[in-house]
Amino acid sequence: MSSRRKIPNILVTGTPGTGKSTLCSELETRTMCLEWINVGEVAKQNKCFESFDDQYKCHVLDEEKLMDEIQDKMDDEIGGKMVDYHGCDFFPQRWFDAVFVLRTDTKLLHDRLTGRGYEGKKLEDNLQCEIFQILLDEARSAYDEKIVHELISDSPEQLEDNLEKISKWVEEWKNASQ
Repeated sequence: MSSRRKIPNILVTGTPGTGKSTLCSELETRTMCLEWINVGEVAKQNKCFESFDDQYKCHVLDEEKLMDEIQDKMDDEIGGKMVDYHGCDFFPQRWFDAVFVLRTDTKLLHDRLTGRGYEGKKLEDNLQCEIFQILLDEARSAYDEKIVHELISDSPEQLEDNLEKISKWVEEWKNASQ
Protein backbone atom coordinates (compact mmCIF):
# COMPACT_ATOMS: atom_id res chain seq x y z
CA MET A 1 0.00 0.00 0.00
CA SER A 2 1.53 3.31 -1.05
CA SER A 3 -0.04 5.58 1.57
CA ARG A 4 -0.52 3.96 4.94
CA ARG A 5 -3.71 4.66 6.90
CA LYS A 6 -3.27 6.08 10.40
CA ILE A 7 -5.56 3.35 11.76
CA PRO A 8 -5.88 -0.01 9.97
CA ASN A 9 -9.05 -1.26 8.34
CA ILE A 10 -9.77 -4.87 9.25
CA LEU A 11 -12.18 -7.54 8.11
CA VAL A 12 -13.48 -10.10 10.59
CA THR A 13 -14.97 -13.07 8.79
CA GLY A 14 -15.93 -16.67 9.49
CA THR A 15 -18.83 -19.08 9.39
CA PRO A 16 -21.97 -17.88 11.19
CA GLY A 17 -21.66 -18.73 14.89
CA THR A 18 -17.88 -18.35 15.17
CA GLY A 19 -18.14 -15.20 17.28
CA LYS A 20 -17.56 -12.38 14.80
CA SER A 21 -20.09 -9.96 16.27
CA THR A 22 -19.00 -10.65 19.84
CA LEU A 23 -15.37 -10.05 18.90
CA CYS A 24 -16.15 -6.87 16.95
CA SER A 25 -18.34 -5.41 19.69
CA GLU A 26 -15.58 -5.96 22.24
CA LEU A 27 -12.85 -4.66 19.92
CA GLU A 28 -14.78 -1.47 19.19
CA THR A 29 -15.02 -0.81 22.95
CA ARG A 30 -11.42 -1.77 23.74
CA THR A 31 -9.58 -0.03 20.95
CA MET A 32 -11.81 3.05 20.87
CA CYS A 33 -10.42 3.69 17.38
CA LEU A 34 -12.21 1.05 15.30
CA GLU A 35 -15.69 1.70 13.94
CA TRP A 36 -17.63 -1.56 13.67
CA ILE A 37 -19.47 -2.00 10.38
CA ASN A 38 -21.84 -4.92 10.85
CA VAL A 39 -22.70 -5.81 7.25
CA GLY A 40 -25.93 -7.57 8.24
CA GLU A 41 -27.18 -4.43 9.99
CA VAL A 42 -26.09 -2.12 7.16
CA ALA A 43 -27.86 -4.40 4.67
CA LYS A 44 -31.09 -4.35 6.72
CA GLN A 45 -31.06 -0.58 7.27
CA ASN A 46 -30.42 0.16 3.59
CA LYS A 47 -32.40 -2.71 2.04
CA CYS A 48 -29.36 -4.20 0.32
CA PHE A 49 -31.08 -7.42 -0.68
CA GLU A 50 -31.71 -9.03 -4.05
CA SER A 51 -34.31 -11.55 -2.90
CA PHE A 52 -35.35 -13.94 -0.14
CA ASP A 53 -34.06 -17.53 -0.14
CA ASP A 54 -36.91 -19.77 1.03
CA GLN A 55 -34.65 -22.80 1.47
CA TYR A 56 -32.25 -21.01 3.85
CA LYS A 57 -34.91 -18.65 5.22
CA CYS A 58 -32.75 -15.56 4.75
CA HIS A 59 -32.27 -12.60 2.46
CA VAL A 60 -29.77 -12.74 -0.41
CA LEU A 61 -27.31 -9.85 -0.15
CA ASP A 62 -27.06 -7.35 -3.01
CA GLU A 63 -23.28 -7.03 -2.83
CA GLU A 64 -23.05 -4.07 -5.22
CA LYS A 65 -25.64 -2.04 -3.30
CA LEU A 66 -23.94 -2.87 0.00
CA MET A 67 -20.55 -1.81 -1.31
CA ASP A 68 -22.06 1.46 -2.55
CA GLU A 69 -23.40 2.04 0.98
CA ILE A 70 -20.04 1.60 2.72
CA GLN A 71 -17.67 2.83 -0.03
CA ASP A 72 -17.11 6.32 1.42
CA LYS A 73 -16.38 4.99 4.91
CA MET A 74 -13.95 2.40 3.60
CA ASP A 75 -12.10 4.89 1.39
CA ASP A 76 -11.53 7.30 4.30
CA GLU A 77 -7.76 7.99 4.40
CA ILE A 78 -7.59 7.76 8.20
CA GLY A 79 -9.00 4.21 8.31
CA GLY A 80 -10.22 2.63 11.52
CA LYS A 81 -13.03 0.55 9.99
CA MET A 82 -13.80 -2.98 11.14
CA VAL A 83 -16.07 -4.94 8.80
CA ASP A 84 -17.92 -8.00 10.13
CA TYR A 85 -19.36 -10.46 7.62
CA HIS A 86 -19.45 -14.18 6.87
CA GLY A 87 -18.20 -13.65 3.32
CA CYS A 88 -15.19 -11.75 2.10
CA ASP A 89 -14.17 -12.30 -1.50
CA PHE A 90 -16.40 -9.55 -2.96
CA PHE A 91 -14.81 -6.73 -0.92
CA PRO A 92 -11.97 -4.87 -2.68
CA GLN A 93 -8.47 -5.79 -1.49
CA ARG A 94 -7.57 -2.12 -1.05
CA TRP A 95 -10.10 -1.77 1.77
CA PHE A 96 -8.27 -3.97 4.30
CA ASP A 97 -4.93 -4.07 6.06
CA ALA A 98 -5.74 -7.31 7.88
CA VAL A 99 -8.29 -10.10 7.55
CA PHE A 100 -9.10 -12.17 10.63
CA VAL A 101 -10.89 -15.47 9.97
CA LEU A 102 -12.56 -16.95 13.03
CA ARG A 103 -12.71 -20.74 13.24
CA THR A 104 -14.68 -22.90 15.67
CA ASP A 105 -14.79 -26.59 16.52
CA THR A 106 -17.72 -28.07 14.59
CA LYS A 107 -19.35 -29.64 17.68
CA LEU A 108 -19.41 -26.22 19.36
CA LEU A 109 -20.53 -24.59 16.14
CA HIS A 110 -23.36 -27.11 15.80
CA ASP A 111 -24.58 -26.23 19.28
CA ARG A 112 -24.33 -22.49 18.65
CA LEU A 113 -26.19 -22.68 15.33
CA THR A 114 -28.97 -24.97 16.58
CA GLY A 115 -29.36 -22.54 19.48
CA ARG A 116 -30.03 -19.87 16.84
CA GLY A 117 -32.65 -22.03 15.18
CA TYR A 118 -30.55 -23.30 12.27
CA GLU A 119 -31.71 -26.67 10.99
CA GLY A 120 -31.72 -28.88 7.92
CA LYS A 121 -29.71 -27.81 4.90
CA LYS A 122 -28.82 -24.42 6.39
CA LEU A 123 -27.24 -26.07 9.44
CA GLU A 124 -25.54 -28.79 7.38
CA ASP A 125 -24.10 -26.34 4.83
CA ASN A 126 -22.71 -24.02 7.51
CA LEU A 127 -21.07 -26.94 9.32
CA GLN A 128 -19.55 -28.19 6.07
CA CYS A 129 -18.31 -24.69 5.35
CA GLU A 130 -16.39 -24.80 8.63
CA ILE A 131 -15.19 -28.40 8.21
CA PHE A 132 -13.73 -27.62 4.79
CA GLN A 133 -12.40 -24.20 5.90
CA ILE A 134 -14.19 -22.54 2.98
CA LEU A 135 -13.99 -19.01 4.39
CA LEU A 136 -10.33 -19.32 5.33
CA ASP A 137 -9.50 -20.52 1.81
CA GLU A 138 -11.70 -17.77 0.33
CA ALA A 139 -9.82 -15.13 2.33
CA ARG A 140 -6.44 -16.55 1.37
CA SER A 141 -7.30 -16.48 -2.31
CA ALA A 142 -8.98 -13.03 -2.26
CA TYR A 143 -6.29 -11.19 -0.25
CA ASP A 144 -2.54 -11.25 0.16
CA GLU A 145 -1.93 -14.28 2.39
CA LYS A 146 0.36 -12.15 4.61
CA ILE A 147 -2.63 -10.16 5.88
CA VAL A 148 -4.90 -13.18 6.50
CA HIS A 149 -4.89 -14.51 10.07
CA GLU A 150 -6.71 -17.61 11.33
CA LEU A 151 -8.01 -17.32 14.90
CA ILE A 152 -9.58 -20.14 16.91
CA SER A 153 -12.79 -19.04 18.63
CA ASP A 154 -14.00 -21.91 20.83
CA SER A 155 -13.94 -20.49 24.34
CA PRO A 156 -14.12 -17.26 26.34
CA GLU A 157 -10.37 -17.62 26.97
CA GLN A 158 -9.69 -17.79 23.24
CA LEU A 159 -11.95 -14.78 22.68
CA GLU A 160 -9.90 -12.86 25.23
CA ASP A 161 -6.65 -13.99 23.59
CA ASN A 162 -7.94 -12.94 20.15
CA LEU A 163 -9.01 -9.55 21.52
CA GLU A 164 -5.54 -9.06 23.00
CA LYS A 165 -3.77 -10.08 19.77
CA ILE A 166 -5.85 -7.82 17.54
CA SER A 167 -5.77 -4.87 19.96
CA LYS A 168 -1.98 -5.14 20.18
CA TRP A 169 -1.68 -5.39 16.40
CA VAL A 170 -3.87 -2.27 15.94
CA GLU A 171 -1.79 -0.36 18.52
CA GLU A 172 1.46 -1.35 16.78
CA TRP A 173 0.00 -0.23 13.44
CA LYS A 174 -1.02 3.14 14.87
CA ASN A 175 2.41 3.67 16.48
CA ALA A 176 4.21 2.81 13.24
CA SER A 177 2.01 5.28 11.34
CA GLN A 178 2.88 8.30 13.47
